Amino acid sequence: MKKSPSFFFFLILLVPVLSAQTGIVRSSNHENLQEAFDAVPETGGIVYIAPGTYELSEPLILSRENVRIEGAGPATHIVNKNDKGKPALHVRPDGYEGDSKKRIWRVQLSNFRISGNPKSGIGIHAQGVQEIFIHGLSVDHHGSHGIHLDNCYEDPRVSDSIITYNAKTGLNLTDCHDIVVSDNQFEENEDAVRCIDSFNLCMNANNLDDHLRHGVVIENTYGSVLSGNMIEECQGNAVILDRDCYGITISSNVIAHEFSGGIDLRDAHGCTLSANTFVIVHNYGVRIGPDSGRITITGNSFANSYMGNGKTKRQIETENFDQKDVGTSIVLDNTSSINITGNSFSGMTENAVEGLGECRRIIISSNLATDIHTQSAKKLPAFNLGDPHYSNLIKDNIAQ
Repeated sequence: MKKSPSFFFFLILLVPVLSAQTGIVRSSNHENLQEAFDAVPETGGIVYIAPGTYELSEPLILSRENVRIEGAGPATHIVNKNDKGKPALHVRPDGYEGDSKKRIWRVQLSNFRISGNPKSGIGIHAQGVQEIFIHGLSVDHHGSHGIHLDNCYEDPRVSDSIITYNAKTGLNLTDCHDIVVSDNQFEENEDAVRCIDSFNLCMNANNLDDHLRHGVVIENTYGSVLSGNMIEECQGNAVILDRDCYGITISSNVIAHEFSGGIDLRDAHGCTLSANTFVIVHNYGVRIGPDSGRITITGNSFANSYMGNGKTKRQIETENFDQKDVGTSIVLDNTSSINITGNSFSGMTENAVEGLGECRRIIISSNLATDIHTQSAKKLPAFNLGDPHYSNLIKDNIAQ
């Protein structure tokens, strides 16, 4: 049967309508991205954003659930031109501002770039979103956090994304639970990751480099694991645990070239630090403060830049602080109930373990200290707790 031209014209008009009804929305069929987002039916769907640069003066609002926003990689570039501190993309249920108990479920953001400017706000601000999944994004140059997940309680996931050059935290997590942060790259944000008032953070196989303050800050959070991460060249600390943290394992990370310190346990209990490598870390590899205790530190390596054959990669005598050779160890500051066993300390600037004030119930056993006091005038014992009368045990260590 021969079709008339009007029939084909009817099909062309019908295709966008059918796509919208079935939940398939293409940005090219709409005047702007907000219109495309609003075209997703209440039952959910997918928005395909075509390659191109999309400039925003006001935040994009996504309030649908069971939806996926899919770009074409970095060729899909959303640019926040707002200079009043507003976010680029705001994901939250309708009416959330008046009722923070409202929720939407299963939102996925994938494969696009979203950037800002020094006067813009958060890159992606999600509130009240359950099972949010962020994957394959480039998030950069925002005037605030790169990504802020707030009250996204159930199972937030951020993976395989690159989060860089944001004025505040790369990934800021508040009031979240069962969190997965894996295989991301964080570069030159203020802090890389902050996890606040949450629990069950699983942070694995991320690369953190050149942060203007800290690497990972965890507060009022329990039952979490940081493992297999590379944390390098933070101006502050590599990792901080504060405000009632407990039951956290920090294991198999490389903590390298930190300028203020490695792991600072400010308020943490019942935590384990194992199989980490601390290399060229200034001030201290691990510090345990007076509000922390019941900590196990085992199987870690604390080292300078020694390469063998009497050579170090960095130099002791140099005016360039960034290139100075250091090796720092464990500082115990008026703490108690600490088990330090089976660690290796080599090329230490001063000693291997130092106790400040009254440190009680400390076990230091089966550790190896090699080539210590490389830069210290006063040769204190390798494992020095000061006053020995506080039920401490120091035995079976080798120091030479």
